[in-house]
Amino acid sequence: MENFTPASAALGGLLIGLSAALLWVAKGRIAGISGILGGLGARRPGDVAWRAAFLVGLMAAPLLYGAAGGALPHSASSASPATLIVAGLLVGFGTRLGSGCTSGHGVCGLARLSPRSLTATGLFMSSAAATVLVARHLIGV
Repeated sequence: MENFTPASAALGGLLIGLSAALLWVAKGRIAGISGILGGLGARRPGDVAWRAAFLVGLMAAPLLYGAAGGALPHSASSASPATLIVAGLLVGFGTRLGSGCTSGHGVCGLARLSPRSLTATGLFMSSAAATVLVARHLIGV
């Protein structure tokens, strides 16, 4: 949070909303990353190209931003590789259990006023708050 500015946050949110709206209007699809990634194996005609393009764009955008002179955040973790693997597997399990991820439910589902997405997003946020409370304040990690 050292470089947070309301302008950059608003611009980022605007770009996320715009990309989700464009995907909805152009393809009739929800911009949920887990669903886009998971659907790559479906092999339905015409379904792989847009999914691959979306994911490549998602990974290329920060690289292009950095190449254009933008400051990229430094990311570091003190967690062990085993902890990161377990955390990733738990996120994947939760995504399947919740029938979607934070981008699908939190961005697109809430915009569509989906009751299921409202419930899922409330559970995501509550779980995150409880995890921070336990990890940082109760056990001091």
